[in-house]
Amino acid sequence: MSVLPLVFTSGWASGINAYAVVLLFGVFGATGLTDEVPESLQRTDVLVVVGVLFVCEAVADKIPYVDSIWDTAHTLIRPVSGAVVAALLAGQSGSLPEIAAGAVGGSTALMSHLVKAGTRMAVNTSPEPFSNIAVSTAEDLGVAGIITFAIFHPLAAAIVAGGLLLLGIVIIVFLAAKIRNFRRRKAERRARRRVAATWPD
Repeated sequence: MSVLPLVFTSGWASGINAYAVVLLFGVFGATGLTDEVPESLQRTDVLVVVGVLFVCEAVADKIPYVDSIWDTAHTLIRPVSGAVVAALLAGQSGSLPEIAAGAVGGSTALMSHLVKAGTRMAVNTSPEPFSNIAVSTAEDLGVAGIITFAIFHPLAAAIVAGGLLLLGIVIIVFLAAKIRNFRRRKAERRARRRVAATWPD
C-alpha cells in the first residue's frame, strides 16, 4: 500500500492538468530524481507529445469560456489519464494492485476535474479576464508543487491533496447555492416587472 498516497495525489493533480502530471513524472524519472516512475512515462516521444499538449492547455485554460470548452472536452481524458498513471505507478512499485490503483486514480481525477470545471464556470461570470488567468496560473503552480512534493513526501502530499479536494467541493457547493439564489431573485424580479407592466393604470 506504500504507493497509495502517490496514486491519490497523482489522481487529484490529473483532474486539474493531466498533461502536466505526465510531463513532470516523466522528467523526474528521466533525470533520475526518482525510481518510482515507469519507463513508459519517461519515453522521449511521450514527453514531446505531452509537452505540446501542456502548452496548448496552458493557453486555452487562461481564456474565458474557451477554458470551459476545454474542460468539457477533457471530462473523459483527465479521469482516464489519472487511472492510467495510477495503474502504471502501482505496477512499478508492485505494492498495490493495478486495477485498484486505476480506480483510485481515475475516481480522484474525476472529482477534482468536476471541481475545477465548476469553479471555472463561476469564474467566467466575471467580466474581466484577469481572475481567469490568476486561477489558471494558481492551478498550474499547484499541480507542479504538489507533484514535486509527492515525489519526496508522498503521504504529506496526499494529505494536502485531500484537503484541497475537500475544500474545492465545499466551494462548489457554496457557489452552486449562490448561483441558485441569484437566479431565483432574478426570476422574481422579472415576474414582478411583468405584473407591474400588466397592472392597469
